[in-house]
Parts: sequence; C-alpha cells; structure tokens
Amino acid sequence: MTLLFRPVGLIAGLIAGIVARKVFDKGWNSFSQTEPPSPEEESISVRRLVLALLLEGAVFSLIRGLVDHGARVAFRRYTGAWPGESDE
Repeated sequence: MTLLFRPVGLIAGLIAGIVARKVFDKGWNSFSQTEPPSPEEESISVRRLVLALLLEGAVFSLIRGLVDHGARVAFRRYTGAWPGESDE
C-alpha cells in the first residue's frame, strides 16, 4: 500500500509547502514589516536570521506533519489500509 500512497503523499507535501509558506509569511509580517532575511544576504543580523530560520522550520515541520498524517488517515478511510507502519 505504500507504493499506492506515494502520489498522494507527494501531492499532500506540495500543498503543505504552499500552506506553510503562506503561514510563515503571515507570521513574519505580524512580527516585522520587512521581508524575512535570507542566508544569501551579505549584511544581515545573525540574530534576526536565526529567528527567521527557527520560525520557518517550526512552521514547515508542523504543517508538513499535520498534512502528512491527515493524508494517511484519508488514505486509510478510502482504502482500508494504513500506508506505512501500523500499531497493530
């Protein structure tokens, strides 16, 4: 069943990335009126960069995990089989 879940997981991952980007941007905009710093920028505050990267990582990890689990629950609901390791 894991093979059948791969396309579902891929699409769910793409959606999660888009949603996470929007959530991160909205969260950053409530914190600062400037764009979030990028590691490629030459003159940035390391403190500000660390804050942006921590927030971005936390948001992406949270959204990705929730979307992945939700996709697996939906897959089981429609196929009757859990894609991946099961408690049973």
